[in-house]
Amino acid sequence: MGGMKKLINEPGDVVSEALRGMAAAHPDRLRVDHENRIVYRKDAPTPGKVGLISGGGSGHEPMHGGFVGLGMLDAACAGEVFTSPVPDQMMAATKEVDAGAGVLHIVKNYTGDVMNFEMAAELAAADAGTEVLSVVTNDDVAVQDSLYTAGRRGVGVTVLLEKIVGAAAEEGRSLQEVADLAKKVNDNGRSMGMALTSCTVPAAGKPTFELAENEMEVGIGIHGEPGRQRLPLAPAKDVAAMLVDPVVSDLPYQQGDSVIAFVNGMGGTPLIELYLMYNEVAQLLDRAGITIARNLVGNYITSLEMAGCSVTLLKVDDELVRLWDAPVNTPGLRWGA
Repeated sequence: MGGMKKLINEPGDVVSEALRGMAAAHPDRLRVDHENRIVYRKDAPTPGKVGLISGGGSGHEPMHGGFVGLGMLDAACAGEVFTSPVPDQMMAATKEVDAGAGVLHIVKNYTGDVMNFEMAAELAAADAGTEVLSVVTNDDVAVQDSLYTAGRRGVGVTVLLEKIVGAAAEEGRSLQEVADLAKKVNDNGRSMGMALTSCTVPAAGKPTFELAENEMEVGIGIHGEPGRQRLPLAPAKDVAAMLVDPVVSDLPYQQGDSVIAFVNGMGGTPLIELYLMYNEVAQLLDRAGITIARNLVGNYITSLEMAGCSVTLLKVDDELVRLWDAPVNTPGLRWGA
């Protein structure tokens, strides 16, 4: 293995310089608090609207900063690469987006994220009297406990949840209603991922794990955590089954269910392969009698430049589909607006 090849300056400056680039690219939609590393919706706070905040380590772009804007998040806190943001960031964001209707924290189930968001909620309540509820996403069926978590990891459902709950908040629903909806989405979503290559964290300068040319890792997390099993490389149709079968049997999804099917790239897999994978996933679901109501294909919750993909299924009813279809205008997701 040679040295690290990335389009960066200093490894320690990657996050702050990327946030400067985001601010420069999207001044119509976003404003960035560079000191606290928070991406805000340009017009936040919106009077009477529940504020929605998420956040986490950087390196998963467009999640979360790319999902700030109309119909999704009001703010996103950026940690260092694969490292949780700190409570001060989250508290500042919570106070800033509180427009009197309260704030919902959308938290992926990683120990640091959960702990720091909890602390931020307590601080914001004590400091400004802000009412905060939180929902923790834990949709990854691959492993029960991992390096970073107690219980299951939060992965692809987070993206779908931010969109659906964002639409509900936009309609003026109450904090409790928005939180209940978030819980419903999390409870009805499951995910599983795989990797063909590791990724390299800029500060580390070397791959997180080694995979031989003829190997793949099934059940990986989004921080380069190892998965369920290391297996010989297989054709896409076999890989699709390895991802879909555990997901379908976990909820379980049944014949007659409608789902949003989300085939997500890990950052280093080209779209031609993601569409090929979507074709395999769609055929598997068709054979299982599961209807795809809506779909999403692309890089939305990534792991730097890791090659690989994940499959997320979200069981939906008419209301969830309507909220999914509602207008959204963010750097990472945009339709109807």
